[in-house]
Amino acid sequence: MRPRVVLIGLPGAGKSTIGRRLSRALGLDLVDSDELIEQRWGGVPCGRIFDHLGEDQFRVTEEDVIADALMTSGIVALGGGAVLSAATRRRLVGHEVVFLDVSAEEGCRRTCGSETRPVLYSDDPEQKYRELERQRRPLYEEVATLRIRSDRRSPQKVVGAILNYLEASESRGSMIPDAADDETAATVEEFL
Repeated sequence: MRPRVVLIGLPGAGKSTIGRRLSRALGLDLVDSDELIEQRWGGVPCGRIFDHLGEDQFRVTEEDVIADALMTSGIVALGGGAVLSAATRRRLVGHEVVFLDVSAEEGCRRTCGSETRPVLYSDDPEQKYRELERQRRPLYEEVATLRIRSDRRSPQKVVGAILNYLEASESRGSMIPDAADDETAATVEEFL
C-alpha cells in the first residue's frame, strides 16, 4: 500500500484544507502526520508536544509517524517541517508529492498569531516565517513531483489541478519528472 498523494508545504499552505477536499473527491482517507502525533500522545495538541519535546526530539517522533503513514493508502498531509529530516526526504522518493506553495505574506497572514504553531513563536513572526521559507523551500522542491501555488486560487482550483495532474500521470503510466523545475511547473499550470 502507498498513499495516492502526499501533501507538503509551509504552515498555512493549505495542506489540511486541500487534503480534506482531495480525500472527498477521490473517496480516500486522509492521514495527517500532526494528527497521528497527537494520537500517539493521547490527544495532546501538536504545539504542546513540540514545546515539551523540543524541535529535535519532535522531528524524530515525526519521522517515525511519517514512516508509518507512507505505508497506508489514501491522502497523506505532512507537517510543514517534515522535510527537514533526510530520512523522510528519502522515504518520499517514488511517491506523488505535491508541494503547496504559498507566499510568505499569505502564509504569515494565515498562521502568525496562532498559538498552535510554536515553530512560528517570535517577536517578529513574519520574519520568522520568511526564515522558515528560505530554509525549507529547497527541500520541498527537492522532493516534489508537483508544485502548485495555493494562495493565488481557490481550494477548488488547487484540487482540480492536482486531480488533473494525477490523471495525466496515470495515463502516462509513470510518474511525472520532478515538477520543482520551471519547465515541469509551467506544464502543471496548464491544468488550470
